[in-house]
Amino acid sequence: MGSIYLIRHGQASFGADNYDVLSPLGVRQAEILGEHLAGLGVRFDRCISGDLKRQQDTGRAIMGRLADSPELEIDAAFNEFVADEVIQAHLPDLLKDEPEALHILENAAQHRAEFQRIFSIIIGRWVSGEHEKEGLQSWQSFLDRVETALRRLLAQADKKDRIAIFTSGGTITAVLQLIIGMPAIKAFELNWQIVNTSLSLVKFRGDDLALASFNSHAHLELLKKPDLITYR
Repeated sequence: MGSIYLIRHGQASFGADNYDVLSPLGVRQAEILGEHLAGLGVRFDRCISGDLKRQQDTGRAIMGRLADSPELEIDAAFNEFVADEVIQAHLPDLLKDEPEALHILENAAQHRAEFQRIFSIIIGRWVSGEHEKEGLQSWQSFLDRVETALRRLLAQADKKDRIAIFTSGGTITAVLQLIIGMPAIKAFELNWQIVNTSLSLVKFRGDDLALASFNSHAHLELLKKPDLITYR
């Protein structure tokens, strides 16, 4: 069987003007994973990243710790969904019931718990398919994009290939839904648990996919430093 290693990017710059930049901790998380994989003797036949900076920089930091890594390929199909667009589209309706939502979202770094609560409500509306907004990519469209990219990858793969995909939580959630068939809202309940630089392993035989492990972050846990474990 072949293997696909779905690796979430390191901690980004939550609450900053540009989220799409790894924090110093995010860089360190990626380096730790690279060192861990090197110690296990893992070698990749292909390494693919979305075109977001945080995804690419995570991939390069990990690959820099591995021997004989292939060139990093860029495929925007593995990008995260655009969370800001989802929030902006659904916020006006939400403000009727959550009048403080705008303030919380604009000051997310100071209101992390409340931000997560508001964001979860918005995501629930988005993935339900019952509140479609003109001009906004639907969850189903995002899911279709990820599935098309996966099928293209499988069509190109040799049967024992080891493929690393450096991506984001939403993309990993989409893969979970595709493999397991769970409702989108249930998949997102798992999404909130995905640790930065965690590894989810998918096995494939031909077009068949099976989830072998989810959200493994032993590389961080083994260091016994709780501050290394982050979710954004």
